[in-house]
Amino acid sequence: MNEKTLLAVGPAAKKAGISRQTLQYYLMVGLLEPSEITETGRRLFDQKTVERIKLIKKLNDSGYPLRAIRDLFMEGRTDMKGSKQ
Repeated sequence: MNEKTLLAVGPAAKKAGISRQTLQYYLMVGLLEPSEITETGRRLFDQKTVERIKLIKKLNDSGYPLRAIRDLFMEGRTDMKGSKQ
């Protein structure tokens, strides 16, 4: 997938290794935003956003609560490469 390819919720979730419902929950709690929203309201995600989803899953699987992950993103303490200081 190149940087310009946009995926709908289902394919983006599958590519990131999470369920559709989990992706929708991440959106609801403010962990991420769609890369684009169509005129019909369809949410689309680029590769950078898919990588962010993978990072969220990795951090959550290693014990970070979603609230703490959201706070890290809001404070700019982490980047899309997934490095932790």
